[in-house]
Formats: sequence, C-alpha cells, structure tokens
Amino acid sequence: MKVMVCTKRVLDYNVKARVKADGSDVDLSGVKMSMNPFDEIAVEEAVRLKEKGVATEVIAVSCGVTQCQETLRTAMAIGADRAILVETAEELQPLAVAKLLKALADKEQPQLVILGKQAIDDDCNQTGQMLAALAGWPQGTFASKVEVADGKVAVTREVDGGLETVSLTLPAVVTTDLRLNEPRYVTLPNIMKAKKKTLDVVKPEDLGVDVTPRIKTLKVSEPPKRGAGVKVPDVATLVDKLKNEAKVI
Repeated sequence: MKVMVCTKRVLDYNVKARVKADGSDVDLSGVKMSMNPFDEIAVEEAVRLKEKGVATEVIAVSCGVTQCQETLRTAMAIGADRAILVETAEELQPLAVAKLLKALADKEQPQLVILGKQAIDDDCNQTGQMLAALAGWPQGTFASKVEVADGKVAVTREVDGGLETVSLTLPAVVTTDLRLNEPRYVTLPNIMKAKKKTLDVVKPEDLGVDVTPRIKTLKVSEPPKRGAGVKVPDVATLVDKLKNEAKVI
C-alpha cells in the first residue's frame, strides 16, 4: 500500500510572527521556518504504518518555493522513502493546493493520503476536506487514532462530545490531530541518508493546475494589546463588571 503524506513549510512555532510595516502580510524575512507541526505528526503516522508492514512506500509531498526542499528532506529523515515538490512562487491557497494534491494522487495512485488537520500560519483547516471532495474519496478528519486493515481504515476522531470512530473504504484521506502520536527526533545519520533519497521537482503547469490566487488579503494586523486588569472590592462589583462591561454573563 502506498501512502502519500503532505507537508507545509511554515514559520516556526517558537518564533513570534511580525506584521510588515505596510500591513500587507506577515514578515518572513530572516526568520526560522520549519515543517508544520500537524504535518510532522502526519509523516510520523505514515512512517509508523510502514514499520508495521501496512504501507510499502511513503511519499512526502510539498507545494511552494524552492526552500520547501528542506521540509521534504526533514520528512525523508523521519522515514519517508521519496519526495515530490510542486515548485511555484505563487501564493498558494487551500483550493489550489488541493487541486495539486489531487493531480499527484491521480499520478501516484496512493491508497491513503495523510495531511495535518491545519497549518499554524493560516489556520485554514480546508485542504484535506477539499482534496477528499475533488477525489471523491471518504475522509476522516481530526484523527487521534488510525488503524488500517482489510482494505479499510478505522479513524478515531475527536468531536465535541468525546470520540467518534469512522470506518473508511480505501482509498481515503485522513487529517491528523495533535494526540495521534508524538513525532520522533530526527537523528544525524537519518539526515545524511535523506540527502541520498529521491526528490522530484515538478511545476503546477506540468500537472495542468492553475494556482492563481482567488482570494486577496486586504490587511494583516496584530491583535490588540490586552489592557491591565483591575482589582474589585467585592463579588457584587465583579458580577456587575462581568455583566455590563465584559458582557460575558
């Protein structure tokens, strides 16, 4: 069974995002970039499926600028067998990425596609669902447990009231939640091995996909700074402030 796992290069989660002076976008110049944490969980799960003997090959995929090759090398150091980069300088939006992944899925014919549930830069949480809709495949989102057997994948999902388990017929799309697993640390020998693995680069035009942005960002601004709190003399004043000023009760 072939597994395709999708990764995104994002601003490192330890770095505080800065907005450009003109408010047009987030300033990414000279900051540390890394793999989206949810996608790291997706790669780890795909590699674990291979270690269990369920998957035969793990293909890591990324879309974006040339530097995304670093993210794919990390995925291969975790355990992916080979990688494909869809290289473009265009601003990629969820629908365009889903179309690119659909084109790659048609070409590679994976039985399972695993993605992080969302990226920590735009928080869209859309690509997996759009890919499933375009491919006409069943989807299991927010997965906290994945088990593959007899041509089906059982996905335990986190929902508001607790847990829900769905059984999907392969091929299927799964998006990962934080509690699915804890990704392994990448070791130096594996980083060296990853350099020898195959990394193919294709263009969106090769896949017949138009990635022109459909949504325009008008303005990016930082959230307002929180004001200082106040001490209240008694419970009655606290209730009054919560009701009339904060309007939370």
